[in-house]
Amino acid sequence: MSARPDMAGRIVCFGEILLRLAAPPGRMLLQTPALDACAGGTEANVAVALALLGHRTAMVSVLPDNSLGRAALDSLRAHGVDTTGIRLRPGRMGLYFITPGAAARPSETIYDRAGSAYALADPGLYDWPALLDGAGWLHVSGIPPAVGDGPAQAVLAAMRAARAAGVRVAFDGTAGTGPGQDGVPLLLEAMRMADVVCTGPRDVALALDRPDLMDAAREQEAAHAAFAAFPHLELLAWTRRVHHGADEHELSAVLHTRTASVTGGSYRLSGIVDRIGTGDAFAAGVLHGLQTGMAPADVAGFALAAAAMKHAITGDFDVAHIGASA
Repeated sequence: MSARPDMAGRIVCFGEILLRLAAPPGRMLLQTPALDACAGGTEANVAVALALLGHRTAMVSVLPDNSLGRAALDSLRAHGVDTTGIRLRPGRMGLYFITPGAAARPSETIYDRAGSAYALADPGLYDWPALLDGAGWLHVSGIPPAVGDGPAQAVLAAMRAARAAGVRVAFDGTAGTGPGQDGVPLLLEAMRMADVVCTGPRDVALALDRPDLMDAAREQEAAHAAFAAFPHLELLAWTRRVHHGADEHELSAVLHTRTASVTGGSYRLSGIVDRIGTGDAFAAGVLHGLQTGMAPADVAGFALAAAAMKHAITGDFDVAHIGASA
């Protein structure tokens, strides 16, 4: 693995920006007269976290040309994210609704993003050579197949353009709901083009059509299979989670390179406020570690700490790093 410290290289994130509507803690979605609203989305969460760590980040997306879209754009800009790559177009805002978990009841998420301005955007709308100019990284996820064919085509076009331009590619295969069976072709092609993958053994097994690798006891074998199958892959990272209740989890992480596997320690998390965005905080931590030249064990530790801290913050964005020095 090569770690190239480069705080100057922009990190470009591409994906859907959503409006999140959440019930207050302890209440069901339709049990409350008011919902908490904020902007979010997997790739936007990564862009914000990295911007707050001192990186130059840019978000590429399509938002509706209305007050909701402009408010979402402003929320990213307020955290230091370059939003010049976001287009405003006619259409609706993608939404998602959250019922927070409590005691033995898990959280519930409902997506309502069919027909959003982002979902309906022409894949040819994005001028990737221009959008990636000066970039050090492109960060994308495996969510687009769940949104529509256009976004799926666009994310693959972005990755191909990044590889052609010498821009390193980071791919989060486990983001959001994760790729289902319909997302397997994108998952496979994305992993073929990625330098860094944040995912789990399940997604490696799906991409390689190796159901035997879904066994948790074979995760080291899954990592070896991924490196054998994907020649560009330099680093593979994932978290492990043990549930002791809705607000008490144990979180650990493992990071694989072609020559070694390291762990990031373990956190026992009690009184969890919000689990949404914790995987995005982990992915941002991995990229921050690589950009600043950390050793693999330190990358794993920093990324895990970022994910652990996000459990104590309400909302999609990980704002724990405000004022932090990169």
